[in-house]
Amino acid sequence: MSVTKAPPAPPAEAGIRKPSTRRRLVPYWLLLPGILWLVVFFALPMVYQASTSVQTGTLEKGFEVTWHFRTYWDALADYYPQFVRSLLYAGTATLLCLMLGYPLAYLIAFKAGRWRNLVLVLVVAPFFTSFLIRTLAWKTILADGGAVVDALDTLHVLDVTAWLGWTENNRVLATPMAVVCGLTYNFLPFMILPLYTSLERIDGRLHEAAGDLYATPATTFRKVTLPLSMPGVVSGTLLTFIPASGDYVNAELLGSTDTKMVGSVIQSQFLRVLDYPTAAALSFILMAVVLLVVTVYIRRSGTEDLV
Repeated sequence: MSVTKAPPAPPAEAGIRKPSTRRRLVPYWLLLPGILWLVVFFALPMVYQASTSVQTGTLEKGFEVTWHFRTYWDALADYYPQFVRSLLYAGTATLLCLMLGYPLAYLIAFKAGRWRNLVLVLVVAPFFTSFLIRTLAWKTILADGGAVVDALDTLHVLDVTAWLGWTENNRVLATPMAVVCGLTYNFLPFMILPLYTSLERIDGRLHEAAGDLYATPATTFRKVTLPLSMPGVVSGTLLTFIPASGDYVNAELLGSTDTKMVGSVIQSQFLRVLDYPTAAALSFILMAVVLLVVTVYIRRSGTEDLV
């Protein structure tokens, strides 16, 4: 009696249909517009500015790449006070934004209820007007003899700020305090929105569990809410500090010659002095300093999850 052999089993790969080459290329085609955008509007200008920073010459005679790296040292030596001032103003404004923004974001996330959407609209309402108009409005708010300055003078706040060197002669305009106020107001939404997003993600049951374990509200905030909201804190501080450190509008409109930030110097070198190599070198130095500060800050913050 003969035994019929079973046909050999098909290979495991026979039932798996390999995607076609065209289908495999679809993700890359979808990424292509974004890549081209970054190349044209970011990479190429960066390369152009890098070459400009090592050029010598004048606008009348033309500039030529001579690999004159001393421009970086001269720019830093001549304008290091503006760099220090920019970091100081940006850091102070960021800290103020965090102190003002965290309680507001907490209230929106946990206490606003049905008014949450309205409050969020009010937070982003300043974006409905021009950055320039918002800054000019502060010239009226902080004007000499105005209600704000009179109130600060009555409360002896100006005495303290004058002792710190932030105001002078019982006036606020054209002082460091005015510049920091403008930076804080203009960049406060960039702090509130990431904080709200991070806080809104926290599961309310964690707060209930902390209460069941007899944790006080302060302990619950310190052990639960604050650690879980750290991604929003890091994101908000970065979104505030980075643009604030390179800002020049607030320093130009609310400050004086003694409150110029490095952004004002770069703008002046590009548009008034027409010293393009120095302006480009200052831009790269500012970028390197901010990148160093941000890198150290992210490493020290202990979180890699950014909202």
